[in-house]
Amino acid sequence: MSIFTKDQQSQIERALEAHYQSLIKEVRDEMENAGQRQYAEIIGRDSTDSGDVSVGDALADLNAAMIDRQIHEIRDIEATRKRMKGDGFGICMDCGEPVAFERLMAYPTARRCIRCQQQHDKTYAVESTPSL
Repeated sequence: MSIFTKDQQSQIERALEAHYQSLIKEVRDEMENAGQRQYAEIIGRDSTDSGDVSVGDALADLNAAMIDRQIHEIRDIEATRKRMKGDGFGICMDCGEPVAFERLMAYPTARRCIRCQQQHDKTYAVESTPSL
């Protein structure tokens, strides 16, 4: 049983689908255009300049990172769609309270209510900070 009305559920599904289609297009565009062409132009030069090779590698890495992020978001959307078919969608994974409809409209794959997400971000913010 959903904690949302059919209209709310439909709005969330449409938001998920729009974001999903946008991500698919971004991945397709990234793979077909920007990164591959730039990398090919730099590597295709006759120059044996190690700087060009480094820039080409950096561009390829950047494009791969962007595609990886987009693929991760696509997987989140697919997982959210599965949760929507079950009983747990819209329930905070930490406190068990409902996740606000407005939050899900802004971030349809949210698994935490805003209060728990803020606490999670404070607690784990240090983990993503690179150090020497």
